[in-house]
Amino acid sequence: MSRARNSTLLVALTAALAVPFGSADKAIVRAETSESVGVIVLARPSALGAAERTLQTLGGEITRDLPIVGGFSATIGADRLDDLRVSSSVLAVSLDATVAPTAVDPNLGYDPAETSSMSAITQIVGAQNMWAAGYTGAGIDIAVIDTGVSQVPGLNTVGKVIDGPDLSFDSIEPTLVNRDAFGHGTHMAGIMAGSDVASGTIVGKCATCLNKSAYSDTTKFVGVAPGARIVNVKVGAFDGAADVSQVIAAIDWVVQHRRDPGINIRVLNLSFGTDSVQSASLDPLVFAAEQAWKAGIVVVAAAGNDGLGTRTLANPALSPAVIAVGASDPRGTLSVLDDSVPRFSQHGDSARGVDIVAPGVSVLSLRVPGSFVDQNVTTGKVGSRFQRASGTSQATAVVSGMVALLLSQNPTATPDAVKAYLKANAQPVLLLEGKDLSTFALRVNDWYSGSGSATLEPQRKVAVVAPVATKGTGLGTLEGARGTYHVSNGVTELSGEKDIFGSPWVAATMATQTAAQTTWVGGIWNGARWSGDSWSGARWSSVLWTNTDWSGARWSGARWSAMIWDGARWSGARWSGARWSAGTWSGARWSGARWSDSSWS
Repeated sequence: MSRARNSTLLVALTAALAVPFGSADKAIVRAETSESVGVIVLARPSALGAAERTLQTLGGEITRDLPIVGGFSATIGADRLDDLRVSSSVLAVSLDATVAPTAVDPNLGYDPAETSSMSAITQIVGAQNMWAAGYTGAGIDIAVIDTGVSQVPGLNTVGKVIDGPDLSFDSIEPTLVNRDAFGHGTHMAGIMAGSDVASGTIVGKCATCLNKSAYSDTTKFVGVAPGARIVNVKVGAFDGAADVSQVIAAIDWVVQHRRDPGINIRVLNLSFGTDSVQSASLDPLVFAAEQAWKAGIVVVAAAGNDGLGTRTLANPALSPAVIAVGASDPRGTLSVLDDSVPRFSQHGDSARGVDIVAPGVSVLSLRVPGSFVDQNVTTGKVGSRFQRASGTSQATAVVSGMVALLLSQNPTATPDAVKAYLKANAQPVLLLEGKDLSTFALRVNDWYSGSGSATLEPQRKVAVVAPVATKGTGLGTLEGARGTYHVSNGVTELSGEKDIFGSPWVAATMATQTAAQTTWVGGIWNGARWSGDSWSGARWSSVLWTNTDWSGARWSGARWSAMIWDGARWSGARWSGARWSAGTWSGARWSGARWSDSSWS
């Protein structure tokens, strides 16, 4: 086949991928034969010629030059793909996907080949390659500070979820303790570690799949790190309400109990954020997240969903230490080289942009029947178990699962080493949703997409890197960390330098105790009892709050800005508590709506 040289991105890239952009509703036929497969090869800087020679040495044939991305499309024997990927001249290799009609699996209610499914996403980010190599996240605990995790099918195998303390306003209601009455935390947990495949049935590789783990069964729902365990630390109430003081308390608890007997918390997922009005060097929420990082926990935080605005990254993603995650749109293909950054994805600025991006558009994960989302979101439900949602929350959960896979392969890796690996192995994102391809609105390493789309390769190990010094002091204000997000008991908003129990917040004292890992004494935090004192089996003991004027109140009415529900953007809507950056629950957006006294106004 002759080589066609063309320097125009629009012609070269679309011809190489052979798929229409935006075809997310189409299924992808995967190349799983032992014969030749089409690939897109991205060369390392100044190594394009060497990459071409490597491919030819391995028996491959170049079919088209792609100079704008520093690579080329080619064909190569499927059995030589791994040799090509590990070449020192090659940055990344993606399968060149084609389009076929959808085929809905009746067991799931959706086509596992569509690129919003976990089956496709785990291929896109390289998770299935890690499974095939034997790394599933086993032995790694992911702490999920969120609205709780309900043990629905996919998360209900024995030992999959263990319940830490419930620090939410729901904890005063025994039937809601630890449960996800809102629906956000369970969606995240499913992306990270959900699995319909019982771990005891995993024996070697899939008998009917080429070089794939049994977790690759397309008739099953499987998250990114199916062998990992979820530690559920609930802070969000049934309507999502949460105060910054609850989140800081939760992070402190995770740090102090990360190595309890039988516990190995190595990853902390923070799929939320506030619009802090103070410097990251002062912010107490940033400080708490950085202390978790220093304690050896990889902190993964959502960039936020105000991409159409001019905001900096959400708090605590604005910390330079943690992994700040933006969203990407696979645009209907398994190759990341045609991905774009959706406009809702918060991008920060030149001082602090996202580190990496990951799939975050219409992601299919587990829903909680009867939850707030389940009752109030009328579309986006798929089959009997699933819900679509878009946002940097979902992208963050994908990356947390990827981190668990990396740590199961490299158990002694530090947070800084994991972050360096993810940034070094990311594949560039060149497009911004809504922009003409020919304008190249984004550049490689631009702060919209950071280092690019996060990908894993089992052949590439995590290298030792020097820790990056953090400069946070935690001496800012609690009110500054809240930004515009406040919880309310229906009469008064919680504001000022006090936590949910009305205890005074003394920044210097709390910062000292957070750094020393002494904020929690049993179930007491900042002078008040928030929880029980110890583990009881797979659950942390709980208590009934009695010493606060806020207990028993209906926590609602705080601002939930730029939240996108199924088919709707509630920008400026008055909702509840802290901001859970879920972007969209499947679909288009409403804008400018405000909910007031149970009516539209």
